[in-house]
Amino acid sequence: MKTTTTRASQWAGVLAVGSLLLTACGSSDEGAAGQGGPGTFEGRGPITYVAGKDTTGSVQPMLDRWNKLHPKEKVTFIQLPTDADAQRQQMIQNAETKSDAYTVLSLDVVWTSEFAAHQWIDKLPEQRFPLDKMLKPVVETAKYRDGLYAVPASSDGGMLYYRTDLLKKAGIAQPPATWAELKADCAKVKKLPEAEGMSCYAGQFQKYEGLTVNFAEAVNSAGGVVTDANGKPDVDTAAAKKGLDFLVDSVEDGTIPKEGITYLEEDGRQAFQSGKLVFLRNWPYVYSLAGKSDIKGEYAVAPLPGLDGPGSSSLGGHNLALSSFAKNKATALDFMKFFSSEESTATFLKDASLAPPYASLYDDKALVKQYPYLPVLKESILRAVPRPRVVQYGDVTSAVQQEAYAALTGSKSSAQALKDLQEALQKSTGQ
Repeated sequence: MKTTTTRASQWAGVLAVGSLLLTACGSSDEGAAGQGGPGTFEGRGPITYVAGKDTTGSVQPMLDRWNKLHPKEKVTFIQLPTDADAQRQQMIQNAETKSDAYTVLSLDVVWTSEFAAHQWIDKLPEQRFPLDKMLKPVVETAKYRDGLYAVPASSDGGMLYYRTDLLKKAGIAQPPATWAELKADCAKVKKLPEAEGMSCYAGQFQKYEGLTVNFAEAVNSAGGVVTDANGKPDVDTAAAKKGLDFLVDSVEDGTIPKEGITYLEEDGRQAFQSGKLVFLRNWPYVYSLAGKSDIKGEYAVAPLPGLDGPGSSSLGGHNLALSSFAKNKATALDFMKFFSSEESTATFLKDASLAPPYASLYDDKALVKQYPYLPVLKESILRAVPRPRVVQYGDVTSAVQQEAYAALTGSKSSAQALKDLQEALQKSTGQ
């Protein structure tokens, strides 16, 4: 989650003007009287922004801009753990107690259905946000049934980071497009003196949300699905087994180092930056941070590999939602528009390599020159497959993590893990 272009600099300057205009935007068209009831958007004053720990240092400067322009409507940043499961749990606990401590929530894109179905977040007025300028798959993550329940603030697509210097020295002209090519390329690289002691590949394989993401990517990249378009589980299949087998076999043959099954996003990033990995599956935020490390200028990104060709990422990102129990909802709505604006998301792209929801930013020639990963990232997002969009997402992801981890650690075979997962998902979803 760094450098500026002329256009990006102009956008940063426009932020101040846009913010001043936002203060003049009333909420008379948004709701009936009342401060805290669901569906009402009245009340002005201090609010909170609740998100996972900001490892990039880019969030507070944006909040400072807002606070400088809105001294009577200041936003306080409440940082939750980096672990997505812990973030979700704390947000749910706040909602279940109907506390007004949390105002604007930064939700993982896959939580929208669950939070909306439980009426923990408000349905939003679509006309207040420029959804038509955003990538369609990203907008869909913010909807539940017939309405908009969140606003895209960032998207995310997994990419394959690789060491350009080592592949070049090994005589490899292109990054791998398949899993077999990845393993073959790594074998060549590891013969180099410079690659002594390096491991081949890592992703996020600890038992947490990252494992659900990586498992789903492996299944989808082998031609399978976790759930179909109607949310019906379908993992006890030959295609799903090929995907899970790639991960299990990679742990067994050393392609994924033993410590790789303990990795979260930051563990993998640090291993890649410190020269321990040839390939890494991670999100775009890594790009700018790696550029400040010892491997600066020696890495690039490519689409995730799959069984027979480029694979599919899980669709990631974060959306802004408004707690149904919050106060000062008029301020909150204006802040959400500010934070998710094209200008603000361009700044987050510049400062933190966060994938913007706006289509135009991926096609801007100056930005592409500045951030060469943008075309790969756009392709990743457009090809991405959402994780199961089900109301019972907590139960679903817990079951995926349990069974996938059992297979990775060898306590179950891939076939048994998928059979057990199918039963667990059918029970959780009622399908």
